[in-house]
Amino acid sequence: MKKVLFVINTLGGAGAERALLELLTRFTTEKYEVSLYVLLSQGELIHQVPDYVRVLNQDYSDGSVLSRRGKLLLNKRLLKRIFIRKAIFRDCPYLIKNLGKMVRKGRIWPDKLMWRVMSDSGQAIRETFDLAVAYLEGGSTYFVHDYVKAKKKAAFIHVDYERAGYSRSLDKDCYRGFDRIFTVSDEVRKSFLNVYPECSDKTITFHNLINQEEIRRKAELPGGFEDSYDGKRILTVGRLTAQKAYEYSIDAMKRLKEHGVKARWYVLGEGELREKLQYKINRLGLKKDFILLGAKENPYPYYKQCDLYVHATRFEGKSIAVQEAQILGCAILVSDCSGNREQVNDGIDGSLCQLSAEDISRNIKELLEDDEKCMQYRKNASCRIPDNQEDDLKLFCCSRNDRNGAERNTKVRYII
Repeated sequence: MKKVLFVINTLGGAGAERALLELLTRFTTEKYEVSLYVLLSQGELIHQVPDYVRVLNQDYSDGSVLSRRGKLLLNKRLLKRIFIRKAIFRDCPYLIKNLGKMVRKGRIWPDKLMWRVMSDSGQAIRETFDLAVAYLEGGSTYFVHDYVKAKKKAAFIHVDYERAGYSRSLDKDCYRGFDRIFTVSDEVRKSFLNVYPECSDKTITFHNLINQEEIRRKAELPGGFEDSYDGKRILTVGRLTAQKAYEYSIDAMKRLKEHGVKARWYVLGEGELREKLQYKINRLGLKKDFILLGAKENPYPYYKQCDLYVHATRFEGKSIAVQEAQILGCAILVSDCSGNREQVNDGIDGSLCQLSAEDISRNIKELLEDDEKCMQYRKNASCRIPDNQEDDLKLFCCSRNDRNGAERNTKVRYII
């Protein structure tokens, strides 16, 4: 029996975390003994971890990492962590060096700096595994590289590596020490290899696994919009963070209202920008037009009931929210950025727009007024994701000579 360890930063209700949960369901207990370690020991999805997965955390909170209460709890936990093994003092030279580089580039990423401290203050894991998988960038990757004993090590990249604020200096070149690197899309692979070109041979694309049958089943359950609004409903699903660029969407809603478009925009998700976004919504007089509904345990009825799904973001790896919208046959509008453009064929199963209030509002108005085009998008989107997604065991193999990650050869080399 092979021993496999997965390490992830948190188990909050975001896309990568849900993708991991789906991946964990694909393992057979006859062949694998699967363990999980959550670096920050917090996240509401812990109760969805399969029973046969051994959670290694000695102390764990199931509070949300995105809500205000959850953030306070997480910050208290982090404050205690920085003094474990004197991590904050040991990492001072690293923090000063990389902070200086960020200042010179014109943007500071506090979370990227602290991942090293969180890794260095993680729980001691004394077992040896056949395979250790770092499922997210930052802390979990550093922890697996520096502190986990394993015969083979693999890492996942879920974001546009360069735009997300990572660098070789932050990583201490750790990816060179992994046996395999998995990117969730071809564009993510390209972005990563711009920074680590020497890792080309061992970097392959592995798309997020999605249980389409379960998503469709949950979409039929009671739930969804509770108001009696009789106009067009626009939906966005995603964390309330800078990456998601909600300020443009709010301004776009203002323009739609000024042009007499009868529509209401709903957002499912939580995050640190909630208060700032709500202030902007109120200031522009959009309290009844742009509604932050918070995170929902079952978001799928909302997808099914909306007239248009909009995903206007600064960058993506491969959005699970967009994939879910496609599975449920939504008409889709996404911003033309890394990740999004790989998921939507412009004019065939959705539309691409520029990340500006003007272009977002113009495209929304055109789509809401064109039922025929929306019907075409819904039909084509629902067929975009194949039912026979790659089996989980392909995660641990790749063609010997295929540098692009496509499995074109018959001979494969397994990690474990």
